[in-house]
Amino acid sequence: MGKTIEKLALEQGHSVVFKSTSNSSEGKFEDAEVAIEFSSPEAAFHNISKALTSGIPIISGTTGWLEKYDEIVKLCEARNGSLIYASNFSVGVNLFFSINDYASKLMSKWRDYDVSVEEIHHTEKKDAPSGTAITIAEGILKYSEKKNWNLDAESNDELKITAKRQSNVKGTHIVKYESSIDSISLHHEAHSRDGFANGAILAAEFLKDRKGIFTMKQVLGIDE
Repeated sequence: MGKTIEKLALEQGHSVVFKSTSNSSEGKFEDAEVAIEFSSPEAAFHNISKALTSGIPIISGTTGWLEKYDEIVKLCEARNGSLIYASNFSVGVNLFFSINDYASKLMSKWRDYDVSVEEIHHTEKKDAPSGTAITIAEGILKYSEKKNWNLDAESNDELKITAKRQSNVKGTHIVKYESSIDSISLHHEAHSRDGFANGAILAAEFLKDRKGIFTMKQVLGIDE
């Protein structure tokens, strides 16, 4: 993701003043007007904290660390900082989130349909289910009688998420509503990393001169 973001940011006229991986860093972090963070669940909390402590607005697309999200919110507020976290920065996926929310509300009246979520990602992805799948599940649970989501759930009280890992898959998410009569599916498939990278750059442009905690719905002007 970092390489894709760098390539597209430069093409769009931005400068990359600092780059960091687990093994090396290049440039001066304090020169940044905004930071874009895609790392690992183990590194995300430290990276986000560093940016907020340094007064640098930060975009984070790392998933699997949200047990510490409330700590980050408190730090951001204490530092009068700027933050956008999203489980997925793709414009298409965020439109999918809104479609999913609407469909969930619509389908909530029709109890004959059982809903489930499936996600497919590349074999290198560490967390399962994906953060995107969890966001989708949370949208469904707002209107569902199911109490929570669970990976490969067997109980009817739980929303089942199936996570699959396959080589060279950028990201596929499917919501299925199934009854004895018919099936309804919502399907999003990413063809490249460019969608994620472009969305992150768009979010960074939005956040640069703002203070507070924002969402991709605000970046894209999607009504809550």
